[in-house]
Amino acid sequence: MSLPAAYDRPQPWLGWRVLGVVGRALRNRASFALTVFACWLGVFREMPRRLSWRRPVRAEFFRSLRQAVGGGLATTIVAGALVGFAMVYQALFFLGEAGEERLAGSVLVAVLVREVAPVMVGLILLGRTGAATAAEIGGLHAGGQLEHLARQGIDPFLLLVLPRTTALALASYTLGMIFVATALSCGFIAGSVGGNVRMSSWEFYSILLGAMQPVDFLIFPAKMLAIGMLVALTSVVTGLEGTDRESSASRLPRTFARGTVAIMLTSIVLSLAI
Repeated sequence: MSLPAAYDRPQPWLGWRVLGVVGRALRNRASFALTVFACWLGVFREMPRRLSWRRPVRAEFFRSLRQAVGGGLATTIVAGALVGFAMVYQALFFLGEAGEERLAGSVLVAVLVREVAPVMVGLILLGRTGAATAAEIGGLHAGGQLEHLARQGIDPFLLLVLPRTTALALASYTLGMIFVATALSCGFIAGSVGGNVRMSSWEFYSILLGAMQPVDFLIFPAKMLAIGMLVALTSVVTGLEGTDRESSASRLPRTFARGTVAIMLTSIVLSLAI
């Protein structure tokens, strides 16, 4: 008795099977990255167009902006105060003990303004607004509301993606400025009260501004705006993935993981571009 033809087929080589598993994983990651990049280009294309900003889009923009800034304001102030006590105060204290208090400006600009503030604000925005955006978009997608909008002649990209991305970019820059101002002020006040800072506030902020290079006035806004946009886009694209209960349960962890990677990569790439 002969075996069926299926049993006569040679099994794939182990190396090909490993390459298949790796290839599927890379394809899924590349698909997500390309989708985010395509949405990024779409936002830049539609943002300057007046017809893209109709009344419902403007209303969604202001709602998202209030939600992002209002939801993350308290957390940003608390985090800025803690960083000010832990970083700014320590820098002023140890540099003052070494007689190099004038170097505080260069140290704080290089560490706080360039690196810590964009990452911290990005994580705050991701946790406070990005997760809510992914859950909301996922609910609309699972309930079929997006298809219903398309059948009515309403572009879901213009109504949901464009205003949210623009709002989170502006919110990121606003919260970043608040974070830096809070950290510097709290650190300086703590140092002055402790008697470790022997300079006036005017002299302190003059040293900080003098330590900033012209590129710092460009790289900080670029980081904050780019991080805000990527938080919005990663949240939206993740929310559009899957409709079953399992994907909904894992949507929020994926949103946080992908958003964190996007924030770190953006900060590193723009830092290396200085």
